[in-house]
Amino acid sequence: MEDRWLSVDEIADHLGIKRDTVYKWISERQMPGHKIGRLWKFNKKEVDEWVKSGGAGDNESGSKGDR
Repeated sequence: MEDRWLSVDEIADHLGIKRDTVYKWISERQMPGHKIGRLWKFNKKEVDEWVKSGGAGDNESGSKGDR
């Protein structure tokens, strides 16, 4: 089954970003994640939909549109 919860490192690897960026996106861009105790866990489908809807877009620095 592919619907297991991913860790910060796993979701960062999936998205091709650094783990620090994951934490930044959680706090600044409302990246979908669930805090379980002290750990953040992510549903891959939720994160993929968030990215597709523009949640990870670079809105602050003058985005040049979809690429």
